Amino acid sequence: MSEPIRIGALGLHHDHIWDNLKELAPLTNGRLVAAADPNEALREQAKQEYGCEVGDDYKSVIENDEIDAVFVYASNREGADLAVAAANHGKHVMVEKPMAADLAGAQAMLAAAETNKVRLMINWPFAWWSQMQHAIRLAQAGEIGRLWQVKYRAAHQGPVEMGCTKYFSDWLFDDHLNGGGALMDYCCYGSVLSRVLLGRPNSVFGMEANLCKKDLPVEDNAMLVLRYPDAMATSEASWTQIGKLGSYMTTIYGDQGTLLVEPREGAKLFKATNEQEAGVEVDVPEAAPELKSASAHFLWAIETGGELNPLCDPNHCRDAQEILEVGRVAAKDKREVNLT
Repeated sequence: MSEPIRIGALGLHHDHIWDNLKELAPLTNGRLVAAADPNEALREQAKQEYGCEVGDDYKSVIENDEIDAVFVYASNREGADLAVAAANHGKHVMVEKPMAADLAGAQAMLAAAETNKVRLMINWPFAWWSQMQHAIRLAQAGEIGRLWQVKYRAAHQGPVEMGCTKYFSDWLFDDHLNGGGALMDYCCYGSVLSRVLLGRPNSVFGMEANLCKKDLPVEDNAMLVLRYPDAMATSEASWTQIGKLGSYMTTIYGDQGTLLVEPREGAKLFKATNEQEAGVEVDVPEAAPELKSASAHFLWAIETGGELNPLCDPNHCRDAQEILEVGRVAAKDKREVNLT
């Protein structure tokens, strides 16, 4: 049996890190050996829960030849720099969505991974819903005909109200570190899903506003509308929605049917056609082991060189970052902006 892949964590102040470390722990082909973060309380948490070495110096992890790969869980802006540095030291890299704070950061990551021949994977929590995976397979196989619209809404009451830690919220509310507010945090999901299903759009129209939280330094609501030659997509984001109705729902429209994807793992997938207008539940096959979590998929990709989940492919995610960047310009200028 080969030795497990040795993982280092670069940053612990993105709350999603704890879910991924929890998923990593029972896997036999990878283990956390070190973690670095400037916050002592987070370092102590990692040490107590996983028994790994901890420190406040990212370089000690990046330059450690005993470490094979890294999880990058810092702010969007700092995370891009850490990912580039790790790739330049021959480390495989998994970074949390949306890839970076801006397109320049995303492109630098992609270039570093290609130059150094390491795996680069972008984690999207909804990528591991088996019903989302199956819906994408059905749509790409032509089961609902030619696709003409993709719609996704990500919404909750707000990071603080949802229980995000201060370590996380502090940079989410920082335009420079996050790359925006709700638009960057949540319109990213619809952007990458649209890129996977419809390709790169011709143009983007954007809207952003502080509709409810007037004193927030970044926007609390946003929407992007993507224009294609013969299709469209919408991506909605809210940090002010009361309740869960309509949140995290995906709808994929084709000229022969419609797919509705309920949110969270274990939920349902529905398909409507001319013959079954009200829609019927679609049987969703159990996901393969390497498609059940980000940690499992990352380790599998390193070991096999296999094709990444399309939502996690860095080329798709680079294009999603471009959509977000153009969308921010469109929102601020109140106009439609063409992609170059």
